[in-house]
Amino acid sequence: MIDLKTFEIWFITGSQDLYGEETLKLVAEHAQQISAGLNSAKQIPVRVVYKPVVKSTDEIYTTLQQANTAPNCIGIVTWMHTFSPAKMWIRGLSILKKPMLHLHTQFNRDIPWSSIDMDFMNLNQSAHGDREFGFMVSRMRINRKVVVGHWQDPEVLEQIDSWTRAAAGWFDWQGAKFARFGDNMRFVAVTDGDKVEAELKFGFSVNTYGIGDLVAVINAVSDEAVKALTDEYEATYTMDGSLKKGGAKYASVYEAAKIEIGLRKFLVDGGFKGFSDTFEDLHGMIQLPGIAAQRLMADGYGFAGEGDWKTAALVRAFKVMGAGLPGGNAFMEDYTYHFDPNNALVLGSHMLEVDASLANGKASLEVHPLGIGGKADPARLVFNVGSGPALNAALIDMGNRFRLLINEVEAVEPQNDLPNLPVARVLWKPYPDMKTGCAAWIYGGGAHHTAYSQNLTSEHIQDFAAMAGIEFLRIGKDTNISQFRNEILWNETAYR
Repeated sequence: MIDLKTFEIWFITGSQDLYGEETLKLVAEHAQQISAGLNSAKQIPVRVVYKPVVKSTDEIYTTLQQANTAPNCIGIVTWMHTFSPAKMWIRGLSILKKPMLHLHTQFNRDIPWSSIDMDFMNLNQSAHGDREFGFMVSRMRINRKVVVGHWQDPEVLEQIDSWTRAAAGWFDWQGAKFARFGDNMRFVAVTDGDKVEAELKFGFSVNTYGIGDLVAVINAVSDEAVKALTDEYEATYTMDGSLKKGGAKYASVYEAAKIEIGLRKFLVDGGFKGFSDTFEDLHGMIQLPGIAAQRLMADGYGFAGEGDWKTAALVRAFKVMGAGLPGGNAFMEDYTYHFDPNNALVLGSHMLEVDASLANGKASLEVHPLGIGGKADPARLVFNVGSGPALNAALIDMGNRFRLLINEVEAVEPQNDLPNLPVARVLWKPYPDMKTGCAAWIYGGGAHHTAYSQNLTSEHIQDFAAMAGIEFLRIGKDTNISQFRNEILWNETAYR
């Protein structure tokens, strides 16, 4: 499981020696109280670590250099309690490699009208100390998030939460490895991309492993291990008697469990955080991994089908960012439309591999023909996805840049039974409406594969894109096609 409490952000307060020992003592006390308050706030999922107040070029440089190399530090929060001349920050900011949030706050919420004096004014100078700092960060063209308000304001805490989750996802990508079993699905464009540029830009690597390497691990799995896992299946999911030990279709479930154990061992032994496969390259495998991919995703691995390594990596990032929140994140595909003018809907699904972190109720383990790939009938989990706000996101290689495109949606409860569709499925309404949402997605070059999230918001994804330094496009309730197309044109110039 993914535990965000293993990550930490550093709370760094700026000041200078000008104010004297007594004032600097109060600066440190206030900074420690704010840091402790953020650390104990239920909204913030990571640890917040106080760092001594920085008052000089050397102190700033040393602290930021330490942040770069600290193994669990995923980012820094900066705050200027007093005035902190920004030229002191140039050297340190020039080497900073971790994401930054600039918290524009002050220790006191209210002005003490009856007692305010010049001593108070000299101590509480965030209103212009943060502007001095902000100028230098803007001058240096450094991406960061700016959050404004009192540090105990719930809205401020929620914005910090969004950024910390994005920082956790970004940190998890650094040095991550994704395995690609087989190549991209033949002749498909959007699922492919520049893996070298991705490693330069995002910090994760994608390499291909022969399906025979995986099959060798699967074939070495013991009978005892497989039987133990099929017992777990029976205890966890709804299953027809024919799929249980002694049943006519138990062999399919047995093979699916064997694939899961072998695939999991391959990923664990290789230190991978996700994978992709393709039904066009299954030599030596009896069936396409269905329940194996679903259960591995539910445990936090990234996955996408047909060689789509970009979506596999994005699913993993979403799993990390959404850890501990109600709802799930999974691989998804826009499959087919319901064009009723009074109730237009998208049916999202995939052949086998949407994972049960999205399930509304208990999933059913079933075995059915796949009709593609030419292999034996695979086992998979079948379920409906619950209603509520959600989003779809696609990471796209545009040739000269990467684009992160999202569409906010509203999932709805299934209104009809689907007795002949044995896959995981979800119905949603794209915002702002079916025609605008789908047209904007196509204008944006959106992929048919996505990472689907029930618990992340546009703010999380925008923060993440800013850390990556890539283009972000949002389709939501306020999207206008003319404005959206103009935004794409402007971005062509900005990212040239």
